[in-house]
Amino acid sequence: QYVKNLVVFLPAFFALRITEGAVLRDLAIAFGAFSLLASAVYILNDYLDREEDRQHPEKKDRPLAAGRIPAMRALLLMMTLVVIGVPIFYFLDPVAFGLASGYVFMNILYTFWLKHVPILDITIIALGFLLRIAIGAVAVSPNIPLSMWIELMIFLGALFLGLAKRRDDVLLAAGGREVRKAIHGYNLEFINGAMMIMASVMIVAYISYTISAEVRAKYATEYLYVTVFFVLIGVLRYMQITFVEERSGSPSRILVQDRFLQLTIAGWLIAFVLLIY
Repeated sequence: QYVKNLVVFLPAFFALRITEGAVLRDLAIAFGAFSLLASAVYILNDYLDREEDRQHPEKKDRPLAAGRIPAMRALLLMMTLVVIGVPIFYFLDPVAFGLASGYVFMNILYTFWLKHVPILDITIIALGFLLRIAIGAVAVSPNIPLSMWIELMIFLGALFLGLAKRRDDVLLAAGGREVRKAIHGYNLEFINGAMMIMASVMIVAYISYTISAEVRAKYATEYLYVTVFFVLIGVLRYMQITFVEERSGSPSRILVQDRFLQLTIAGWLIAFVLLIY
């Protein structure tokens, strides 16, 4: 799950500051602190969902759902992680502290209420990625101005992945395994259509980003559009995993295990680095 938190490094990467030692140090600290908070959120979520998780073919093996860890011990660990993680951001930047506190508060609302509201549930997940981006921008000194393009694409990408996860839940519900209450607000037709829309808008946004005069002037290159190839292939591969292979329940696991996606991301990263650095 910690793969998601690597998003904090993106503002520095696109701002051409990822090679600065002080920036890498501060972002590594922010990554570690955010991972503590994310772990606390996962513990709370797993604690409240332990009964539903026992109906899930994969989540049933989680420590709380499987009964391997006492509930009180898990809650104590959760509180400890928050007490350690949040103050770290204060020493990095007061704004980062506020954003981290907002992340915790938002996820408390999500865990107790918003995850049961269709559409809002995946929107909150996408907002979590925007908070990661914002923390990555303010955790370094001087702060990095956020690009509207990067924020837009991260938000759309997170919605796309969230819809893919819900599609997996719909398939489980169709097989008699209801793994979350919000699933009643979704069906395959809605999710398939929404994913097509998100994928299309995301690709158009990325193409617009690579050919915009502002971006071409910033990076002093006319060839960023070359990286569109990797984005197209990556989106198509993820849609293949979702619609053909029907195993989109865990984006983090897919990223760690799918060699095709790994090579696509590596190709995009190498091409982007060669063009802008």
